[in-house]
Amino acid sequence: MSFIQEKTFIRDFKGCVIYVGERRGAVLRDIWIWELDGQRRVRRLVRAESGRLDYDDATNSLLPTFTLAKVEERNPANPEDFTKAPKLASFEKAEEVRISLDRYFGHEGVRMKQEWLTFSELRAERARLAALPAVPGKQKEAASERMKLELVLHDKFNLALAAFSFALIGVPLGIKVSRRETSANLGISLILVLGYYFLTVMVKWLDRHPEYRPDLLLWVPNLLFLALGVWLFRRIER
Repeated sequence: MSFIQEKTFIRDFKGCVIYVGERRGAVLRDIWIWELDGQRRVRRLVRAESGRLDYDDATNSLLPTFTLAKVEERNPANPEDFTKAPKLASFEKAEEVRISLDRYFGHEGVRMKQEWLTFSELRAERARLAALPAVPGKQKEAASERMKLELVLHDKFNLALAAFSFALIGVPLGIKVSRRETSANLGISLILVLGYYFLTVMVKWLDRHPEYRPDLLLWVPNLLFLALGVWLFRRIER
């Protein structure tokens, strides 16, 4: 469902382009669907004022329902031949149809990235990985998989704390550096942001070495920035 973004031409589905003017959860408005042939020519156009799009996890399928829709069917042999009028149809409400996502994403379905999961989903995934039985000869791979999940969990908390860390540094720097020194402000900001980014990326490279505890090392950049902020505040106070 995250593929459907309002006011965006969505080309993630093979063989079609989707546009949605407004989305409120599963409810969509101003829906346009262009179905393409092998040469990426429009062979069918579907236009609906509103509709609903649900996802069936059991069958890995989308369940669209369209209201006040019009369908334009073009010549499949030559869709760009406009000398012949296309077939037109309209309906007040389309019956629910089922679109299998195996056609677009393969038989494995859509795999949600760990970075997209909510906190409760991450905790459930952690419990699932912890409950898996140990497989002889696969202990290192299992530990690496668990560590990747721990890094995602800790990274979310780190990003929340980073806002406070940067503010703690920004306040004394805003007092110390003149407002007119815009180039100096820009340079200091870039150095701080890039420094935090590179330190975080370097720690994440250790995800295949859980023995180094990269999940704990991920807190080091924030601790350094917090210590720098406290030191700057003490200098300003003096």
